[in-house]
Amino acid sequence: MNEAVRRAARRRGARDEQTEQLEFLSASAAASPAAPLPVQAFPPGPEMPQHVVGDKRFAPMPQLLFGSMPLAVENGLDHSPLGSRASPGSESAATLGSLDSCSRPLCQPRAEKHSCQAAPEVQYVSTGPQDTACGWRGFAPECLQVFNTPKGFLLFLCAASFLQGMTVNGFINTVITSIERRYDLHSYQSGLIASSYDIAACLCLTFVSYYGGNGHKPRWLGWGVLVLGAGSLVFALPHFISGRYEVEVDEGVGMCPANRSVVCADSVSSLSHYRLVFMLGQFLHGVGATPLYTLGVTYLDENVKSSYSPVYIAVFYTAAILGPAAGYLIGGTMLNVYVELGHRTRLTPESPLWVGAWWIGFLGAGVTALLIAVPILGYPQQLPGSQRYVVMKAAETQQLKDHGHRTASSPAFGKTVRDLPLSIWLLLKNPTFILLCLAGATEATLIASMSTFGPKFFEAQFSLSASEAASLFGYLVVPAGGGGTLLGGFLVNRFKLRGPGIIRFCLLCTLTSLLAFFVFLTHCPNVPVAGVTTGYNGSLQPEGHLNLTAACNAHCSCPPEVYSPVCDSSNTMYYSPCHAGCQQADPADQKVYQGCSCVPTSLRNVTAGKCTSACQRKPLLLVLVFVVITFTFLSSIPALTATLRCVGDRQRSFALGIQWIVVRTLGSIPGPIAFGWVIDKACLLWQDQCGQQGSCFVYQNAAMSRYMLIVGLAYKVLGFLFFATAYFLYRPPSGSSDGLEASLPSQSSASESPTDLQLQSDV
Repeated sequence: MNEAVRRAARRRGARDEQTEQLEFLSASAAASPAAPLPVQAFPPGPEMPQHVVGDKRFAPMPQLLFGSMPLAVENGLDHSPLGSRASPGSESAATLGSLDSCSRPLCQPRAEKHSCQAAPEVQYVSTGPQDTACGWRGFAPECLQVFNTPKGFLLFLCAASFLQGMTVNGFINTVITSIERRYDLHSYQSGLIASSYDIAACLCLTFVSYYGGNGHKPRWLGWGVLVLGAGSLVFALPHFISGRYEVEVDEGVGMCPANRSVVCADSVSSLSHYRLVFMLGQFLHGVGATPLYTLGVTYLDENVKSSYSPVYIAVFYTAAILGPAAGYLIGGTMLNVYVELGHRTRLTPESPLWVGAWWIGFLGAGVTALLIAVPILGYPQQLPGSQRYVVMKAAETQQLKDHGHRTASSPAFGKTVRDLPLSIWLLLKNPTFILLCLAGATEATLIASMSTFGPKFFEAQFSLSASEAASLFGYLVVPAGGGGTLLGGFLVNRFKLRGPGIIRFCLLCTLTSLLAFFVFLTHCPNVPVAGVTTGYNGSLQPEGHLNLTAACNAHCSCPPEVYSPVCDSSNTMYYSPCHAGCQQADPADQKVYQGCSCVPTSLRNVTAGKCTSACQRKPLLLVLVFVVITFTFLSSIPALTATLRCVGDRQRSFALGIQWIVVRTLGSIPGPIAFGWVIDKACLLWQDQCGQQGSCFVYQNAAMSRYMLIVGLAYKVLGFLFFATAYFLYRPPSGSSDGLEASLPSQSSASESPTDLQLQSDV
């Protein structure tokens, strides 16, 4: 009986002793000086006594590694390391040693067969330099440290993404027609110039995301911005080396009778060789932009709180979406300035021979990129106090228990090319990641296709000019795309969505945009076009039968190469003034043509430009297209966040790189080609370029809407199925991170004392 009492007393004493040690450890951390502590790994130390009572042990605790702490005496209390305090009768206190060896687990089994229950090991191990100051090598002035925060880095990263969007998706799309005219390029050649960006990105994504993801991310980003700026300067180079642009004003072509015929060139112009310079510039754009959307996203995610990460990423992507809007605005303004600054010309911006100052935007973008790269290069590999978020990220990552994923979590993983096959294999084995990539490819197809052909759809449906259609589409996309992107990140943060909840949110957005896509069941009627959709002088025109020549203009010998639409008072459009049988222009107004023999009205006058469309369904079309764009962009940031949460911590940059390759190769590169091929099926009137088929002048609106509906619904249904399957296959973590967020200290306290972390043993 007495022996049993003594054993019970010893057990109570052992438990009290362990509790005292843990409380003292927390108190010592709280009283430590306010300075960031270096984090380092130590070899495991001697085992801690198990306090065995029969076959029972204490509850397992996660293994924590703490950095060394200086000795401190405060308020008369000795805050020296645990090992310096004698604990009479306590064998465990003596074996703990000093705080310099506190990397030893607080609970470690004595024998293999009595191991503690498996719990994720949380180790704060430094993978790079300990210096977290902002600066360039030895130059790190104190005034720069105010920007050494996630918000400061986000500011410069947004500037870089804004510049990239403005240059690649704004300036390029705005000036491509002027470049074709200036350097005698065909449409397929200009298409190859545009595709050089995506080709370069696909070639570099694997290398950049793999090595950059395990390296110094801000330096990779800074050098990427420098390469982006170099690409802009190279793109503007042909203006300075190709000589002056000089053209002869050709008057008389387009009147009846035609005074001159169009001369067709038999040989290829030597100016077309400058397309290689443009392709090189676009290639450098693709190389420079590659780190932005892989390393930039993961660097933000690693250095902010888990619940704030979607907001930071949403702001970053919104800047990238607003960039093209600025590119269209600035690029369009520059095109109203003649390409040769200071040189007078008789041409006007309405002339088909006019070439605007396309090169100014690229020159400014190149210089601006060099200025933005300098502060980004000065950021440290990790922002101060960022390691406290490792536990939260690990708790959200789906459970990966096999040997390969344990290897991938090692700090040494990913340093050499030998780890590349394993990295790829681990991602291919992750069904949630693969499905999210495929869903992203379907969404990217629709975004790229709508961006390319949205203005053309508006131009055909509402009978607008190219500039009016582009402006209307821009006014629609900027609030819908930018607002949807920001709202998506905000909602994920507001409702504290995690893995499965984020994918459910993506499902809801995809379903809503899928239903809104039925807007393409409706369309606006075609404006009557003489010889195409209606006959001359009000006669009937058989469907599918084109005849631009009639008795009223047969004597005019109108060249089919000159397309200059005009409209009469009855809202009927003609191919050109010559096809309307017009004899001359009004001396008082050069946009009015007189004496048009094919016009049935008594005035026999026509006005230059397309006829306006009085479509009653225009407001409905605009509203529902706005809904489609909004909900498509609304799921972009949540889907990106889900991708970051379904892969291992050390594979996030590489996973984003692989995802971008999949999205580009299956989505943004072939998508517009497929959409363009389908839309061309609705063409009624093709351009005639000296006997060769050019671009489409007139579309059949009903067929165009029908084809857009079929292809759009097909991609939306695929995206919905991919998201739904990813939701069912996602493996949630065994523990929740909500308790972690509540127990983690604030930013200031965490950066001052990492040892103050209170972790629950079930995480």
